[in-house]
Amino acid sequence: MRCPACSSDDTRVIDSRLGDAGASVRRRRECQACSHRFTTFERFEREQPRVVKSDGRRETWDEEKLRRGLLRALEKRPVGLDQVDALINDVSRQIQLSGEPEVRSAAIGEIVMSLLPQIDEIAYVRYASVYRSFEDVAAFSKEIDRLRKDRQPTSNVTQLSLLAEPKSGRRK
Repeated sequence: MRCPACSSDDTRVIDSRLGDAGASVRRRRECQACSHRFTTFERFEREQPRVVKSDGRRETWDEEKLRRGLLRALEKRPVGLDQVDALINDVSRQIQLSGEPEVRSAAIGEIVMSLLPQIDEIAYVRYASVYRSFEDVAAFSKEIDRLRKDRQPTSNVTQLSLLAEPKSGRRK
């Protein structure tokens, strides 16, 4: 590995750790020539299927495109980048394990829609509004009702729930 400070090829690994739930290796390195320390990441290259868009076009799988969509839905939400990376890894793993050479973009959207409510309900509704092309408030309301119906009771929720029932006896 070449040092980013002096371009020397003489570097050594100081520390190695698994990251992204075992999908990558984080290595801390030190240049032997200038003593500069830096971090590198190694990840195995997965053979991802091609994505078939709704209009029939075919594209290569683009993790960054999914990341941008998720970050847009998660904007100003209390969700860390490690959770976003884990979600992207889960989606990538699921489409890879399908074993199909091509996967429909709608199938990718459904995978994201199945995983996102466990991370953040607000982000789920935001993502669903774009993915399902909500036309009006009634469509939002219908999706929230569906989410409420499918919702699993959770303990240790660290966010305010979009679906919390109003408490009776509240003062106005």
